[in-house]
Amino acid sequence: MKAILAIVVVSLLTACTAVPVNRDFPNIPLGLNKGCSPLKETQKTDKLSEVLLTVTENYALYHECELKTELWMQWYREQKDIFDSVK
Repeated sequence: MKAILAIVVVSLLTACTAVPVNRDFPNIPLGLNKGCSPLKETQKTDKLSEVLLTVTENYALYHECELKTELWMQWYREQKDIFDSVK
């Protein structure tokens, strides 16, 4: 009886190591994979102050989007490196 129990336990333990596990790092969700919104265009005007206002808004939009995108890509790369380093 002990021999049969030992054979069952050994076969169960060895079967666990023979099953390969396929690990895949998840892809980027489609909503987070999109780029920045387009910049605003200036309206035809003779006032330099209106042109400068649009330029200032575009400058802020660009830098906000650049920072958000760069931080997202950095976080994703770090998480992928951590995932790949775990065996």
